[in-house]
Amino acid sequence: MKSTRKATTAIILEERKPLKDGRFPVKLRVTYKRIRKYYTLKDLKNNSLAMTRNEFTRVMGSRPRDKYKVNALHLAALEKKGIDIIDKLPLFTFEAFERKYFSISTDEADLFSALKTTTNDLRKEGRISTAVTYDCTLNSLKEYTGKEAMLFENVDSPFLNEYEKWMIGQENSLTTVGIYLRNVRTSFNKAIRDNIIQSSIYPFGHGKYEIPTGKNIKKALTLKEVGQIANYAAVKGSNEHRYRDYWLFSYLCNGINVKDIARLKYSNIDGDVITINRAKTEKERKQSPKPITIVITKMISRIINTWGNKPRLPDQYIFPILKSGLTPLQEYKIIRQATKMINEHIGIIVGELKISQKVTSYTARHSFATVLKRSGASIEFISESLGHSNLKTTENYLSDFEIDVKRKWAEKLGKFK
Repeated sequence: MKSTRKATTAIILEERKPLKDGRFPVKLRVTYKRIRKYYTLKDLKNNSLAMTRNEFTRVMGSRPRDKYKVNALHLAALEKKGIDIIDKLPLFTFEAFERKYFSISTDEADLFSALKTTTNDLRKEGRISTAVTYDCTLNSLKEYTGKEAMLFENVDSPFLNEYEKWMIGQENSLTTVGIYLRNVRTSFNKAIRDNIIQSSIYPFGHGKYEIPTGKNIKKALTLKEVGQIANYAAVKGSNEHRYRDYWLFSYLCNGINVKDIARLKYSNIDGDVITINRAKTEKERKQSPKPITIVITKMISRIINTWGNKPRLPDQYIFPILKSGLTPLQEYKIIRQATKMINEHIGIIVGELKISQKVTSYTARHSFATVLKRSGASIEFISESLGHSNLKTTENYLSDFEIDVKRKWAEKLGKFK
């Protein structure tokens, strides 16, 4: 160990955190003003250093031999690197030490650069919708700070609390605030995994900054209201007719979204069944996404016959929304426009029908689930139909019932014998 007026260093065996194989992490401990921080070290093969208690004792002994001598020299070099950095720093801070020790460039330690890198990676993967949220996050932070760069170390709990207040003051919903700050949190987690920053500066979690959870009130239509939309006298062949039918198709087909509808091909049809994997779950890695099976009813068949492409070739998109050869960005823009058109026309229709609530393409999905629930379907069946991986997600869809249902049950509480 070397002591300086700035900081002290030591190579230690982190026995508080045993690994599954019985070894312990070997770390560099830096102490400054009674504050200790522990840094993960790498072996000669660039793997995280770990040893048994016996191995560490032999490596750190006065006369290590053979492989223990090799490891001893390696650890001595790692500690000397830390000592040299401490000696050369005009003013010691853990952040400055970490940047020098791990050879982190300013760009790598910059949150804004990290957000931009993630945006570019997502675009390359064709995940345009998620990339857009990262772009929006970056632009929002730039507007708030008035800066083009910001180091991770400067994004602390007070900063995030003030940023949240500013966003709400800009009339952003808590849902939007949550999306942006989850992107920031993901960037922190990645930077920690990549040894760009230390976990000690992580600003999220209990006792620090906690991301708000906006709760959208998901109002489903009743079966009667869906029937009004289905029976609405749209001008045959008009855009109103087309986009009303696309909305109905979503409702009838397990609430699949516009992207799923646009990507449907005739090869997804086998007899009287449509089978798809939702676009939203195609990136799942932990488990294979659940395919959704949809029984083709007379109304579904009618919509396909009315608006479907001809001839019905297996590789042909069912609906004339997308075409072959599009880039992910082109596909994203087309689907976004189709969603906008559905929302505009269904909004006009529900206005004509005097349906009080706002209805969008998303309402079709929630209405599908809620109508099934009110009709007596089990949550397990609804969950499978929606393609959810767990029942909790499905329960969230079913948590809000219209006020007249609640009123009916409330009245029963006062009907004493």
